[in-house]
Amino acid sequence: MIRLENISKQYDLGGTVVKALKDVTLEIKRGDYAAIMGPSGSGKSTLMHILGILDSATGGRYYLEDYDITALPDREQARIRNRHFGFIFQSFNLFPELSAVENVMLPMSYAGVPFKTRKEKAVQLLHEVGLGHRLTHLPTMLSGGEQQRVAIARALSNDPDLILADEPTGNLPSDKGEEIMKILESLNHRGVTIIMVTHNPEQGKRAGYVIELKDGDLISNAPSLEAKDA
Repeated sequence: MIRLENISKQYDLGGTVVKALKDVTLEIKRGDYAAIMGPSGSGKSTLMHILGILDSATGGRYYLEDYDITALPDREQARIRNRHFGFIFQSFNLFPELSAVENVMLPMSYAGVPFKTRKEKAVQLLHEVGLGHRLTHLPTMLSGGEQQRVAIARALSNDPDLILADEPTGNLPSDKGEEIMKILESLNHRGVTIIMVTHNPEQGKRAGYVIELKDGDLISNAPSLEAKDA
């Protein structure tokens, strides 16, 4: 599905060059469940942003379904991102002035889905994540766990091939975090590819394999402990 070849990313901070990623080569196959792990500053979020075409690499090649998208124009990259990827962030990133159902409808509006169709689908998705009774609530009226479930429904709105989750339980208490993990695992069982950044080793064990980074280097890309034991 995705193949990165010698991906590097560096930032020039006032004359100081920071190498966030160094020649990272890896492959994500359709249906995978991968956890990106490593200490703070290891390049986890940078790698996530490049995988999601939210940022561009300084060097290397990015292949999606064997098609080189490295140098595509911004508009074409945005089209691919909206059509094929769904995003879940630690801070939820919901629009505060929009209701739950309106937040879920938003990506579909960018994709040109008719209003009636996108509203019906948004309602269906919110029911699927257990929020059928919160359709018209604003984010400020929802708990953190409920906001993250709205974010998951929004991520699913355009039937993505891949969901990228950046610390999806980081702002949640453990019981609500467990709810989110179970939703992600159920999506993966349905065939959705999941890539999750996490600092939590227990969550990393639950993924199919772990991509470990340190100081911008890919240290390992191996089955998780639970996958090894399965």
